[in-house]
Order: sequence, then C-alpha cells, then structure tokens
Amino acid sequence: MSLSIVTTRRANGVLEIAPRGEIDVDSAHEVKEAIAAALTEDRPTRIELNLRLVSFIDSVGISAMVAGFQTAEVSGIKLVVTEPSRFVHRQLWVTGLLGLFGAPEPYLGDLNTPAGA
Repeated sequence: MSLSIVTTRRANGVLEIAPRGEIDVDSAHEVKEAIAAALTEDRPTRIELNLRLVSFIDSVGISAMVAGFQTAEVSGIKLVVTEPSRFVHRQLWVTGLLGLFGAPEPYLGDLNTPAGA
C-alpha cells in the first residue's frame, strides 16, 4: 500500500499533516519531509500529525516521527499526534513514545470512513 499525505492549515496557525496508508521503510521519509516542509514553508504555531488513516507503522516510520518531533522542538514548535489508529497507538505505547507525542487516545472509528461521515 502506498502513502499519501494531506496537509491542512487552520486559521489558528495549526497545521495538520494527515498521512494515509503505511508508514514504513519505503515511505517514512515522506512524513519526515512533510514535517520539514511545514517548518520551513508554513511556520505553524503547532503541528498535529493525524494518524487516523495510518494502517501500519514500523520502526523506521516511528524513527521518522521522532526526528520530526525533534526538528519541530528545535524550531520552537510543538508537534503532537492526534487520533492515532489502534495499530499506531499500540506501537507508540509499546515503544514508550506515546507520552512524547501528547498521549493521544486511539481513534476508534472505521479506517475506511472519512472524517465527519
């Protein structure tokens, strides 16, 4: 499965980055690049990494998220995870990184149902 990323800027300065698919060894760089682009091009007040539609993440994907978190922190911008899928939530919990990303509750909806539907 491929990865697609939608970036949405809200009026309050928050930038949402919403990947869809699998964040793994083949696609993790895309998440890292989306975060870096947000920091250099948009200068948001906060970045929300919405992982509701991420069906799989491996250690390389988690590493890319941690790198993005560190880059944002150096820039003085808070990066948090919102609505992680159950799988992502479990991986962040098992690795001890859930708190680093704001300790979000897992998204309990259907992965195939669009938000607001």
